[in-house]
Amino acid sequence: MIYKIKNPKKRIRISLLLIYDILAVLAAEYLALLIRYEFHPQYIKQVYIDSLLRYTMINVLVTLCIFAFFSLYESLWRYASVTELLNLTMACMVSSCLQLVGTYMLEYRMPRSYYILYFLLLLPMMIAGRFSYRLLRILKQRIHVTGLEEPVVTMVIGAGDAGLAIIKELQSSAHLNNKVVCVIDDSRVKKGSRIQGIPIVGGREKILWAVKKYKVEEIIFAIPTISREEKSKILNICKESGCKLRTLPGIYQLINEEVSIAKLREVNIDDLLGREPIRTDIESILGYVKNKVVLVTGGGGSIGSELCRQIAGHEPKQLVILDIYENSAYDIQQELKRKYPKLNLKVLIGSVRNTHRVGQIFREYQPDIVYHAAAHKHVPLMEDSPNEAIKNNVFGTLNVARAADIYKSERFILISTDKAVNPTNIMGASKRLCEMIIQGMNRESETDFVAVRFGNVLGSNGSVIPLFEKQILAGGPVTVTDKNVIRYFMTIPEAVSLVLQAGAFAKGGEIFVLDMGEPVKIDDLARNLIKLSGYKPDEDIKIVYTGLRPGEKLYEELLMDEEGLQKTLHERIFIGKPIHFDTETFWKQLVELKRKAYEDGDGIREIVKEMVPTYRQECG
Repeated sequence: MIYKIKNPKKRIRISLLLIYDILAVLAAEYLALLIRYEFHPQYIKQVYIDSLLRYTMINVLVTLCIFAFFSLYESLWRYASVTELLNLTMACMVSSCLQLVGTYMLEYRMPRSYYILYFLLLLPMMIAGRFSYRLLRILKQRIHVTGLEEPVVTMVIGAGDAGLAIIKELQSSAHLNNKVVCVIDDSRVKKGSRIQGIPIVGGREKILWAVKKYKVEEIIFAIPTISREEKSKILNICKESGCKLRTLPGIYQLINEEVSIAKLREVNIDDLLGREPIRTDIESILGYVKNKVVLVTGGGGSIGSELCRQIAGHEPKQLVILDIYENSAYDIQQELKRKYPKLNLKVLIGSVRNTHRVGQIFREYQPDIVYHAAAHKHVPLMEDSPNEAIKNNVFGTLNVARAADIYKSERFILISTDKAVNPTNIMGASKRLCEMIIQGMNRESETDFVAVRFGNVLGSNGSVIPLFEKQILAGGPVTVTDKNVIRYFMTIPEAVSLVLQAGAFAKGGEIFVLDMGEPVKIDDLARNLIKLSGYKPDEDIKIVYTGLRPGEKLYEELLMDEEGLQKTLHERIFIGKPIHFDTETFWKQLVELKRKAYEDGDGIREIVKEMVPTYRQECG
């Protein structure tokens, strides 16, 4: 019943449709007879009129039930398509056929041509009633956009299903002020044709020409099925236009039928990198995480929190998060509780430096798998506080690794960095010491200890991209250390996928390294971000070169020369062969290193240099 529908707008809409359908059935019945007698009502036989009056109530009820069966009262007619049209046609045909059968069985006489005429009248009436609503909305939106003093002149890239859906919504929504003036598509077949009345002017080579001709202000990229590399090429053209750029996140939007304006997001620097995302074997990851107690140290940080998100989706027996910063720990706790209400989650506050706290956590929760992401990572800050880098990174790692050994954890995965290779700063040297701890522990323990090494992570706390964005927002200048600085980049989910996959491959002692593709110039990143923000580099936003900071390299390396490379089952993941060192001497050196670090004096770099021969200090 209509009164049981909670949504008042839906209740009104269905009520109006029912009233319209009743009137349409009555009109179709009478007009069918009237047409049969060439619009001379006085010639209609009384027997036909009597039959019509007797069967009308039955016909109306049966027709309404048929329409309900075909879901004609559930469809959103503002988005009506071929499917709704077919359903409407079938419903009208069934209604006409049942009227024929009903009047015959009840012995109500009607002219034979009446039933054909009835169908031919009923169908267009029903189509007009439903599709006129959509037509009125489109006309209203066009009048709305035309009446605006400054509508947002928009170009859509992609004349496929996603592009069509975006254009339809822009044309039908009264809350949007976008005026689509042209469409770009690389298909030669589509060039010169129209989509929803909008001209398809050509392929990507026409983007800048069309922007100038139509005075485009905003570009919407609507090809979610395109490869990452091709998308990057097109967006790199678009960024030169000076227009605002928006894009659909990905192909899953089409699969889930979620293509809409609400799903659009700003184009970011990740879209311009042009490297296909790293794909991992989810089943192998699920196989070793499922039904296991998993501990993530530094679980509130950029990498740690993403680890927690992905692990939570792989059905662990329990997920234990340890972090020193209560705000970040609280944020990930609330997010996981909301997304995974059945997850057995424990969030703890504590420092990996605290041996007793770490031991108590391992004793109570007995983690099967440990992801060690807790670390100080900011190179310039650690250069000014080298003792803190050693305390937290080296001895925090040692504390957690020893606890994992004592309490028989199955696997221990260290989050490392490309800065550990031939380090020129104390942060990188401390992470190299962490890798040596892992390799040393693996030789003596039943626990499988491994490290995962990767480059810079887009969007992580303290990374260069958020810094550039803040500087652009403030009107500049954007500061780049050196015009020739290059870095390897990956997204946070990619980095975490690698860590998870490495855990699946782990046999003990490996340093896993990701093939991250071609490195990117930081200067290019800065200029692209300025363009994506709608400004011109060196004109609207200045770029200032500040010189290399202490401990900073022009480029990072993912492998030390002597490590070599060994393939894994994953085409983008390699293993660096362990570097041999005297473990007994190393443990003795760690004792002296700890003493020196906790004295908080000078001279820590000399001891680190002795332990990590490839460490060399450089100043910018």
